[in-house]
Amino acid sequence: MRVLLVEDYPPLQKAVAKGLREAGFAVDVTGDGEEGLWYATTNPYDVVVLDLMLPKVDGLTILRRLRADGRPCHVLILTAKDTVADRVRGLDFGADDYLVKPFAFEELLARVRALARRAYCAKNPALRVQDLRIETPTQRVWRGKEEVHLTPREYVLLEYLAMRAGEVVRRMDIWEHVYEFNAEADSNVVDVYIGYLRRKLRRPGKPPLIHTVRGRGYRLGGGE
Repeated sequence: MRVLLVEDYPPLQKAVAKGLREAGFAVDVTGDGEEGLWYATTNPYDVVVLDLMLPKVDGLTILRRLRADGRPCHVLILTAKDTVADRVRGLDFGADDYLVKPFAFEELLARVRALARRAYCAKNPALRVQDLRIETPTQRVWRGKEEVHLTPREYVLLEYLAMRAGEVVRRMDIWEHVYEFNAEADSNVVDVYIGYLRRKLRRPGKPPLIHTVRGRGYRLGGGE
């Protein structure tokens, strides 16, 4: 899924961004509140990890603007402010979760994954589509009893399709949720990776899992 990280402390920003990318997330990063507001109101993020004390525009202002604009992204506040009043204020302003510094990265990652699943009404960390099973915490995939080994990019694409199983997913939606803002890739990169997934998921005697809906996009499961 696609995450926006707005954090102005460089060492923490670098460490969190690196960890999220290694976990398979597409991550846009800024330490400037004004730029963070622009990113957040211009792009369709699944999760925004938001510090409160930022230069130019503070985190609560960004949060208020997102909610006033009706942006559906889930927001995880990341801050050193740890009083009950601070937590209540952030949640009342529209945050979905709150994590106090210092924190363990594993906890932040688990919270981001939970918020990403919630964005697609998928509370169960094990996603199932026909005989396909995806374990999101470990990023392992099986078709029937046979494990399917995917590259990180292939896994991210499959997870996104599985979150929207049965729906027609446009190429533009895939691009906006799987790739970072500054990503440079050929215009047919989505089609290429769909082809890779099809080959790896194909099994003799079993129906295909990924279907092309001509002129519209792709669908995981749901028949021809």
